[in-house]
Amino acid sequence: MEAVLAYLRDAIERGDYAIGDKLPSEAELCRTLEVSRPVLREALRALQTMGLTVSRTGKGTFVVASAVEDPTFGDYSASDLLEVRRHVEIPVAGYAARRRTPENLDHLAHLLDRMERETDTTAWVAMDTLFHLAVAEAAQNPVFRRVIEEIRDALARQSAFLNELGGRREQSNREHRAIVEALTDGSENDAVEAMSHHLDRVETTLTDIVRSPRTDSDLPTEGDPQA
Repeated sequence: MEAVLAYLRDAIERGDYAIGDKLPSEAELCRTLEVSRPVLREALRALQTMGLTVSRTGKGTFVVASAVEDPTFGDYSASDLLEVRRHVEIPVAGYAARRRTPENLDHLAHLLDRMERETDTTAWVAMDTLFHLAVAEAAQNPVFRRVIEEIRDALARQSAFLNELGGRREQSNREHRAIVEALTDGSENDAVEAMSHHLDRVETTLTDIVRSPRTDSDLPTEGDPQA
């Protein structure tokens, strides 16, 4: 999927497909790139998340931008989502360190253990959002949980995006463990620092994906006899 995405993104950024152009049909792309339809569809979804294309039911996929600027996750842009997360989840971690109950810690530890064993991305992403909800619950303020619930779908979409394109899962597990350890110790400062570091790494990975330079791949290119 990453190779297909890189190929299509490169073609758009290079100008092979201009703004307003329709991409070839799925069947044609599958033949040209020699990939299965599920793999192609994953790449097309990623292009849309990056803001490069839009899919119109019954009409196809159209190019709407020539460069990646600010990916969208559901109803929210990456920049808006990260700004809110910094203003909510960092202080929430501090409150959770002071107010967490033994039941909160048991729940978080159980979730973390499952996440560290999980190999399926979809299942891991679901638990990732549950983890952040559990931290909000540990702060003992229902408003915090309501805020995280509101952005839950966007968090899941962002998590899947970062794992598919940025290989974030193992690193994220380590960052989550640091958060749980801080909550277990009851250290407000450590919890705030751990959550800040986690969100810093999310932002860094997003930036790396958005600014990723064009690279050659083994897929057919314009003018290649295989194409």
